[in-house]
Amino acid sequence: MIIDIEKFIKNESGFWSELENYLDKIEKNCSSLSNIEDIKRIHYLYQRASSDLARMNSFSANQKIRQYLEALVSRTYSEIHDLRSKKNNVIQLIKLFFILFPVIFRKNIKAFYFSCFAFIIGIIIGGVAISIDDDTRSLFMPFGHHENDPSKRVENEESETIDNLDDFKARFSAKLIANNIRVSIFTMILGISFGIGTFIYIFYNGTVIGAVGLDYIRAGETKFLFGWLLPHGSIEIPSLLIAGQAGLIIGSALIGWGTPVSFKNRFRSILKDLLILITGVAFFLVWAGFIESYFSQYHEPFLPYEVKIGFGCLELLLLVIFLSKKITINDKL
Repeated sequence: MIIDIEKFIKNESGFWSELENYLDKIEKNCSSLSNIEDIKRIHYLYQRASSDLARMNSFSANQKIRQYLEALVSRTYSEIHDLRSKKNNVIQLIKLFFILFPVIFRKNIKAFYFSCFAFIIGIIIGGVAISIDDDTRSLFMPFGHHENDPSKRVENEESETIDNLDDFKARFSAKLIANNIRVSIFTMILGISFGIGTFIYIFYNGTVIGAVGLDYIRAGETKFLFGWLLPHGSIEIPSLLIAGQAGLIIGSALIGWGTPVSFKNRFRSILKDLLILITGVAFFLVWAGFIESYFSQYHEPFLPYEVKIGFGCLELLLLVIFLSKKITINDKL
């Protein structure tokens, strides 16, 4: 208990003022506290002010002093955590994408293989279906593709002027990015159907790729197909498959596969993996959206298909290297 409140205030007020001065400096320029000694001093003053507040709470008088200390301690707490957040956010994002993402991807590689399996089976089914019965084009080919002859579309695409493309891409990019991220999140969420919904959705997307791809190949537009699809598809399609991987992870956790671990604990154990995977997918899709808008839409004679195909193959190679790299980390986020 405080015996002499006046003496207590006189002895401690200097430390409170010092802490206030530090807080003022932080608010003006948070980077001004680069000296480790200053940071240690703030921490000491914060602990001292918190202790003083606890002592003041046991003393009924001097409401103003107690309110002042409450505000000082609260302000310091907010500034400390805000500083940590500002300094760590960028580092955490870099760590999340460049280090943890490939680690978590490989940790759950079986789910990715199942996602790829669904997609490949879909490609085969879509291609076989339209090769057997051309009328099935309307089932597998969205956005009016089944109504147009591929060669006619290629002719229309190649006749576009640069001015028209410039006007188009400015509106197209943001829409693509938002839509692709939404589709990826939806693919993951479908995992709550014990993974069946995710599997079917990945399979369906495979049938679309298979049907559209075979349609262009039969029309002799193979070079256009790969020149149009590879620049953005080499990132966009793997992103969809990784979103499918996340959905299948959810499905596996729901099923449990005979494990004695409770559903609550199983789900809690995958939450971090899901967050990392879907965040990485979002980064990939931002890149793919820009490439699709600002690169994929340019065709010959403005941009040779060989250049576009080479660029897409390079992206895919770099993606494989990125996801395959071996990193030893302390897996804490």
